[in-house]
Amino acid sequence: MLQPRYQVIKNHLLEQIEAGVLVPGTKVASENQLSEQFQVSRMTARRALEELSDAGFLFRSQGLGTFIADARPMSSMLEIRNIADEISDRGHLCTQKVLSQESVLANHQQASWLGVKDKSEIFHSCIIYFEEAVAIQYEDRYVNPKLAPDYLSQNFTETTPNQYLSQVAPLTEADHIVEAVTADSLVDKEVLLQMNMSASSPCLKVSRRTFSDKGIVSVASLIHPGDRYRLGGHIKTT
Repeated sequence: MLQPRYQVIKNHLLEQIEAGVLVPGTKVASENQLSEQFQVSRMTARRALEELSDAGFLFRSQGLGTFIADARPMSSMLEIRNIADEISDRGHLCTQKVLSQESVLANHQQASWLGVKDKSEIFHSCIIYFEEAVAIQYEDRYVNPKLAPDYLSQNFTETTPNQYLSQVAPLTEADHIVEAVTADSLVDKEVLLQMNMSASSPCLKVSRRTFSDKGIVSVASLIHPGDRYRLGGHIKTT
């Protein structure tokens, strides 16, 4: 099957990035140059550059051009996205390893986070996400069972908590905090081993509490190795 022309351009640039021909900071060909090189319209070339920019491979600077981005994957700080979709958009394979998926009794802090009574039943899961076999996120999540009663029966090696919760309790708002921490303050030695991290590894911790129109859905700590992941976004002011 013939690929769309914009996809051919994307694949060409991705191959050069992966081969190290185009390194972070390198300026890439302009829309005009790409349209001439691949015999396509400027609109087609623009689509290829925009999709690679959205996926975090490129960044575009007004008046200067388009450049190869930092090699680490980047997640938006301005929207809540499913980690599997982020990885798929970069053309990579996402796999998950479920470390735990269980019912627990809420301590005072967890009950406060979820707006439930102390020692009431809540759901808990811990999952490591891999991008092309490289661990990029450890997710520690507590869930309100009233809003997601079938949470424990989900196969989170085939879907993600984000996907499931978005279906049963659609997001209406969220609290979102980002901190710089070291790995040993967050996860145990077994998790560090599985993520190929040392205790002193710098990490980005995203603390997130999500709400639906019926109440608090979940509270999650998302731990990213700092040398493998970035957070960013584009803000347009008027």
